[in-house]
Amino acid sequence: MGRMRGVVCLSAVVALCAGQTARTQEGQQRPAAAPAPNAMGLVQTVNPTPRRQAAQMAGMRAVALCSGLWEGGRSVEQINDDNGGLGGTESMKTEIDSARRIVSIKYSEAMPPRIVAWRPVLGCVQLPIGAGEDALKFVPQVDASVVRPDLDSKDWPTGDRNAGARLPEAKQKALDAVVDAGFNGKTYGGRTWGILVVQEGKIVAERYAMGFDMHQAAQTHSAAKSFTSSVVGIATWKYGLDLDRPGALEEWRKAGDPRGAITVRELLHMSSGLYGEGGGSPQSDIYFGGATVADRAATNILDSMPGTRFLYNPPDTMLLMRAVREAVKDDRTFWALPFQQLFWKIGMTRTTPASDWNGDFLMSGQTYSSARDFARFGLLYLNDGVWNGERILPVGWARFVSTPGPVQPDDKGPRYGGQFWIYTGLDGLPAAYSPNGGQGQYAMIVPSRKVVIVRRGFDFGPGFKISKFCADVLAALE
Repeated sequence: MGRMRGVVCLSAVVALCAGQTARTQEGQQRPAAAPAPNAMGLVQTVNPTPRRQAAQMAGMRAVALCSGLWEGGRSVEQINDDNGGLGGTESMKTEIDSARRIVSIKYSEAMPPRIVAWRPVLGCVQLPIGAGEDALKFVPQVDASVVRPDLDSKDWPTGDRNAGARLPEAKQKALDAVVDAGFNGKTYGGRTWGILVVQEGKIVAERYAMGFDMHQAAQTHSAAKSFTSSVVGIATWKYGLDLDRPGALEEWRKAGDPRGAITVRELLHMSSGLYGEGGGSPQSDIYFGGATVADRAATNILDSMPGTRFLYNPPDTMLLMRAVREAVKDDRTFWALPFQQLFWKIGMTRTTPASDWNGDFLMSGQTYSSARDFARFGLLYLNDGVWNGERILPVGWARFVSTPGPVQPDDKGPRYGGQFWIYTGLDGLPAAYSPNGGQGQYAMIVPSRKVVIVRRGFDFGPGFKISKFCADVLAALE
């Protein structure tokens, strides 16, 4: 699987994404003894019962169809191809209600179908195993006043007008050759659907494949963790969230609870100490079983002392968003916060994070976003959290997230900061950091060169050589 960080995981057909020993492409780690990945780039490490496996596979397919159809604008055939056949779930009885934007998948004669429904702004929500359509009336909704704006006609980077610039002929030719090689599957590997290069605030290269364009969104996988980090930064600034208060969540502050030592800073650095290896990660139950963050991730137990060990444990990121929810103290404000105070402020109008049916965002992954939105996000950090003269992120947040945490992965790959991966020195790169997601989602931020390099893909197997690609892009721009 190469270096796949942030891979979406499903029990029995996928690895539970929090193993510790063998590193994967985007920083994900899996147990060294795990078997080889399947065609989706996913690894089996546990063996649930056939009933459990069928329920989760149905949930996986329903989530992919709902998000792909109504957030990504893809066809069912494209969604199947994008995801390597979705683990062979095409044979499950699937009903797609396009008028109401509901996907129902029958997996058992004894149980209701798995149901995923789209909502305005908040996107697709998955009902838990056993819930029927009547439960949809209880899922979170934003206020009617919270409406996704149409910013396309504005100038870049908030909108799409006047976005591009041509380099001198020799540089443009050299850059275009590197970008072209990024799509051939051989030079850098992987299966690329989009590449975009921004220099000095302007797009100097942009290319798409597999039916995508500048407005179509696809799964970010774990690149969404960096979105979460940004929301955490806003919450520290505007809602009093304390990075170092013992007991990151209120439910951990009971006398005698050892989780009361966990801080938000440790969650950001993936050093919470919460159990997350093998079958111990709550991720698949939340992503594909319809479990909630409150009931499955917040109840997790310690496996190591907080702050002493790096373990890439995606549910920790979900818990960061729950800590933000507790700091905001008003759910209507919380549900609108990522959109009104981050995404829409900088023109990311095609970025949609999913929430569970209890109203907690799943921004460890389960988010759709376009390549141009990735570029906008990178530009926000390139500009130290300021957008068109308005400060979006607190002073120093870009420096914090791009600084390695106290404990690190045990290999010689990228280092880990505040939910960003740090590539400084790899393949000769200058100071550089990126949100990373499974199947090859990147937005490499290179401050000294005023460059952002976006690469989006559907990688299976070894993945994409992102540091080498970015080094070659920078060389072409010299």
